Amino acid sequence: MTVAVASGKGGTGKTTVAVNLALSLEGPVELLDCDVEEPNAHLFLQPGWTSARTVSIPVPQVDERLCTACGACGEVCRFHAIVSLRTQPLVFPELCHGCGACLLACPVGAIREVPQEVGVVECGLRGEIRFVHGRLKVGTAMSGPLIRAVRREAGQGQITLIDAPPGTSCPVVAAVRGSDFVILVTEPTPFGLNDLKLAVEMCRILSLPCGVVINRSDIGDDAVRRYCASEAVPLLAEIPEDRRVAEAYSRGQAAVTVLPEFRALFRELYDRLHAAAAQRPVPAGRS
Repeated sequence: MTVAVASGKGGTGKTTVAVNLALSLEGPVELLDCDVEEPNAHLFLQPGWTSARTVSIPVPQVDERLCTACGACGEVCRFHAIVSLRTQPLVFPELCHGCGACLLACPVGAIREVPQEVGVVECGLRGEIRFVHGRLKVGTAMSGPLIRAVRREAGQGQITLIDAPPGTSCPVVAAVRGSDFVILVTEPTPFGLNDLKLAVEMCRILSLPCGVVINRSDIGDDAVRRYCASEAVPLLAEIPEDRRVAEAYSRGQAAVTVLPEFRALFRELYDRLHAAAAQRPVPAGRS
């Protein structure tokens, strides 16, 4: 089972839920930190690193001796990464998605692809937890290719947990797409509710079943609970505000390692999401 942990905004406790859930489950577990712009799950797991590899995408390089300035490459590029001004094409590698369309469109074979580094994928172990994260190269504009590289590392554990980036933009879609279930972590505040609605809508567009975890549940108001009830979104767990959890977090410690009573809460969270996922029909086109 692949479970993504996401949130409509940053700072809701998404990584806290992902890490503590991984530490609470028995047997082989994978945790993939797909928040490649600012990965931090490793600070709490402290894995022993076993491997690292560089990730690159192919970007176009134009041979000016062959180019006829026909403009076909610029017309086919959806991302404006290559532009022909009826002179030699201008290439903007930071916009390139590595799709290869310009290579196929060039009628004279003036374009070849060269690798451009976008980041690194690192793998490690913490007990029975296999950990993978990506670190985006500084100055790289697009995180999607690196997130997909992290996702491709999945498959060796019975349970795969994905710590997604915050928000609802393209990097989040790349991280959660194809999951069996999405946990949406929020807080009981007006801002939390607003961004939760966006996250629920994203899951519905992607045909992904989802449920909600309310972090710091004893602050704020009751609007999130009412929204979940009205939209038939399962409320999977409520994590109370606890200074001891914040203190452990500040020391780089997971709550379940210093407060064993929280382990039962996360085990129950997994049991509830497993039951909720089992009740949902599989959308067309997925298996």
